[in-house]
Amino acid sequence: MKSFVPLSVPNIGSNELNHVLDAVQTGWVMDGAYNKQFEDAFALYSKVPQVTAVQSGTAALHLAMLACGVEAGDLVIVPTLTFVAAVNPVRYMSADPVFIDCDDSLCMDPVKLREYLEEECVIKEGVVFDYSLNRPIRAIVVVHVFGNIADMESIMGISSEYKLPVIEDACEAVGSFYTEGKYSGCMAGTIGEYGAYSFNGNKIMTTGGGGMFVAKDAEQVQWAKYVSTQAKSDALYYDHDQIGYNYRMSNMQAALGLAQLVQLETFINIKHRNYDLYNEMGVSLLPFKSCIRPNFWFYSFLTNERDALMQYLLEQNVQTRPIWKLIHTLPMYEQCKALNIEKAFEYSKQVVNLPCSTNLECEDVKRVVSHVKSFNTEAAIQEKK
Repeated sequence: MKSFVPLSVPNIGSNELNHVLDAVQTGWVMDGAYNKQFEDAFALYSKVPQVTAVQSGTAALHLAMLACGVEAGDLVIVPTLTFVAAVNPVRYMSADPVFIDCDDSLCMDPVKLREYLEEECVIKEGVVFDYSLNRPIRAIVVVHVFGNIADMESIMGISSEYKLPVIEDACEAVGSFYTEGKYSGCMAGTIGEYGAYSFNGNKIMTTGGGGMFVAKDAEQVQWAKYVSTQAKSDALYYDHDQIGYNYRMSNMQAALGLAQLVQLETFINIKHRNYDLYNEMGVSLLPFKSCIRPNFWFYSFLTNERDALMQYLLEQNVQTRPIWKLIHTLPMYEQCKALNIEKAFEYSKQVVNLPCSTNLECEDVKRVVSHVKSFNTEAAIQEKK
């Protein structure tokens, strides 16, 4: 049987194992030196003053919602083409999402965002209201899909005009940054008021689980650190002055993350090499924006035979995944407002994500390409019949 080619798996070496072993042997498995080392190293890499390490990207997004002051009954603008974890924290706050379409980057369409705010909203005493629902809008969640970056110049312009804070879900875009324009040199996740990163097992770098919270205001980062550790005002006597959360990243996770961060640029180079190889060999993947250096996290291939191709590749021992179901079509969100969703529907039916692990060898890429071409040839023959 042919060896299995997974979609996206961790790349963990001896340095990572040594770091984790050290954390275990010191006995400081939850809190310890690696927590601060990882936060400091990630802040330096991301070009921000400080960050707070948390248990997941979802936790970081929840903290961002809290920081934005989202309350029960509020609205939060979100994309529909995303993983559900980008939207669920809205409901953690007993608020409701308003869903916006994507553009060809698979990220939120700023044109449709502006259309919604101009045509269906009104400003009352400095607060934006959806006038048909008569409910306030508190924030915009922007997701940087598959390592691409949304049109942040346009979105931040809209944000400034309507005084709506932007939460950047950069969970898939660790290491992606702008190379041109107003935000040249800025990392995904550091442009809006708040940013969230994920180090889940399938991400370009991992801590097993884990994430990072970023904010423009340093006081908000310190607040997140405080709240994510149960809001202990006096740790010895168990004093707590507000609702807290058990969101702090463990020392063992941080040890793994610190070692992975050292490898991040190498991982991105490997991703770039394999992305180019797919294209050079005739499997045309969705492009990334020319104005950014992406992290090339996922490789998206468009086909009108999505399910058939996925099944065929599975039979060849090659793992693939479709893009997500549109969030506004899920049962818990189907009653929420969704505005003129068009492109997201098309991409949701066509995208197949091909193997993209950082330990993917060139021979693996060639094998996947060969199978995709074989499927396309067979499909063409059947169509002629």
